[in-house]
Amino acid sequence: MFDFFINPQNVLHLSSRVLGAGLALLLMGIYGAYLYDGHLPIVALVTMHAMTIIGPTLLKIGYVMRLLAQHRLGKGLVGAVA
Repeated sequence: MFDFFINPQNVLHLSSRVLGAGLALLLMGIYGAYLYDGHLPIVALVTMHAMTIIGPTLLKIGYVMRLLAQHRLGKGLVGAVA
């Protein structure tokens, strides 16, 4: 299991998937919780609201994984201007 995380290229690919999943959960949660006009059961509504919390959490985790993988690959931050 931990051998997977030794290779920074594996972590970089995993971070891309985590970022994509986080974005998908966030967008689905926002749509279902706030934009959908139809009637939803309370369980679905609670799930949609939870997705608006879990989605950004996955975005943050994926971003940190990406930064660590790029640092270990020696790429650093390219084009970052504060």
